[in-house]
Amino acid sequence: MPAPGVGSQPRLTRIPRFIRDWRSPQWDRRTLVRVGIVAAICYAAWVTEQNFGRWYDFFDMKIYHGAVVWWSGGGELYEFIAPDTTLGFTYPPFAALLMLPMAALTPSAAGLFNMFFGLVALGMVLAALLIPVADRCGWPRWMTVAVALPLFAAIEPVRETLGFGQVNLLLFALIMADLVALRRGWRWAGIGVGIAMAIKLTPALFIVYFLVSKQWRAALTATASGLVATAAAWVIVPHESALYWGNVIFQTERVGVADMTPNQSLAGLLSRLYDTATAPSPLWIAFALVLLAVGLTRAAAAHSEGDELIAFTLVGLTANVVSPISWTHHLVWVVPAVIALADQALRRRAAGRGLAARGRSTPGLREPIWFPALVGARHAGAAIGLYLLFLISPIWPYEHQSPAVSHYADGLFGMLAENSLAIALIVLVAALPSRPGAEPAFGGTTPQRVPAARPLPVTRRTDTPAPAPATAGAPAEH
Repeated sequence: MPAPGVGSQPRLTRIPRFIRDWRSPQWDRRTLVRVGIVAAICYAAWVTEQNFGRWYDFFDMKIYHGAVVWWSGGGELYEFIAPDTTLGFTYPPFAALLMLPMAALTPSAAGLFNMFFGLVALGMVLAALLIPVADRCGWPRWMTVAVALPLFAAIEPVRETLGFGQVNLLLFALIMADLVALRRGWRWAGIGVGIAMAIKLTPALFIVYFLVSKQWRAALTATASGLVATAAAWVIVPHESALYWGNVIFQTERVGVADMTPNQSLAGLLSRLYDTATAPSPLWIAFALVLLAVGLTRAAAAHSEGDELIAFTLVGLTANVVSPISWTHHLVWVVPAVIALADQALRRRAAGRGLAARGRSTPGLREPIWFPALVGARHAGAAIGLYLLFLISPIWPYEHQSPAVSHYADGLFGMLAENSLAIALIVLVAALPSRPGAEPAFGGTTPQRVPAARPLPVTRRTDTPAPAPATAGAPAEH
C-alpha cells in the first residue's frame, strides 16, 4: 500500500466538486448578482405594498384570536363579537379547533406565525408551478422561485391575506397539493380539498368539478375526508357543531354587506351597479348559474385537454365569482392564472422560433401572422396586465358604500375602477386559455396498450416490367 502523498492522495483529502464550485470566483460572482437581484425585487415589493396596500394590523387575526381566547375561557364561540366591531367568528368548528392553540399566543405573535406559514405555503405552490417552467427554459430553480415569491407576495390578494392574518394561502396550498397529487397519479388526491372544505365551505366546488370531469376517486376522497374532519369536530365539540350547522351557517349578515367595495364577486358587482346594499336575487342567481356552468364546463374541457392547472384555476376563479361574498384577500387564484398566461407566452414564443427556423410553411399549422419575435406577445401582455391590475388594485380610491355615498359618485370611470377586479375575474372565467398537454392529470385512468404494428407483406407491382435477364458477354453496369 503506497504511503499517503505518494502515488495517490487518500480519499478524504480530495475536495468534492460542489466545494470546488463554491470556491470558484466565477460561481461566487454569479450567485452574488442573483442574490442582489432577489434582494432588489424584495425591496421593490415592500415599497409597492407601502404605496398600494392598506393598513392591515392583523385585523382579522385579532378577531379569530379573540374568539378562541373567549371560547377557551368558557364563552360561546359564535356569540363572540370583537370590540368596536360587529364581527365575530364565522368559520366551521373544525377550523376553530385548528385555531385553538393560538389562544396561548398574543394576537401579534399569532399573526406573525400565520404570515410565516402563509409565505411558506405560497413558496411551495410557486415551486410546484414554476420548477417545470424553469427546467424547460434553463433557468435556475432557486432563483426562479425566489424572484416569484416577493413578486406575488406584493399583489392585492396575497398582501391582504398576510396583513389581515387570513388563512387563504394555507387553503390554497392544500388544494394545490391535490393538483400535484393528480399530476403524479397518487391515490390520496382529494384529501387537501376535503380538509380545506372542512375549514371553509367554498372549496366544495372542487368536488363538483371532480364529478363533472369524471375523476371519481378524487371526488370520493375529497368528500370522505371532508366528512371525516367535520364528524371529528362534531364528536369533540358537539354543541358548537350543532349551533353552526343548524343556525350560524344561514346568518349571511355575519360576513358583511354585499355592496362593500372589497367584495369583488358577481353579487358585489351587481349590488354596486344597482347602487343598493344587496344584489337583485333573481338577476344574481341567473348570472351566477350561467357563470357556474361556463366555469365548470371550461374546467372539464381543460382537464380533458391535459391542462389540470388551468382546470383548477378556473374552478377557483368560478368560486370567487359566484360566491355571495368574495373579499379581495380571497382572490388568490389569480396567482396561477398569471403563471399560466406567462407560460403560454413562453410556449408560443418557442413554437414561433421553431417555425421561423424552418424557413418554410408547415402543412397543417397556422403560421404566425406577426413577426416571429412577437409570437406569444398577446399572452405575455395579458399576464403582465393582470399582474399589474392586482398589484395596483385601483378599487380603493373609489371606495363607497350606499346609502351613505352613491357608487356613481365618481362617474363611469370610478364605477369601472371600483369593480375592476370583479370584471377581471369574470373575463378570466370566460376566456382564460388552456395549454393542451401542459399539465396532464390522468393518473386515475389506465392507458390502453397499443399493439405493435405488423409489417405489411411486400408485393411486386404488376405494372412494373421485370428486369431483362443478363445475356452472356454483356458488360455489367457499375
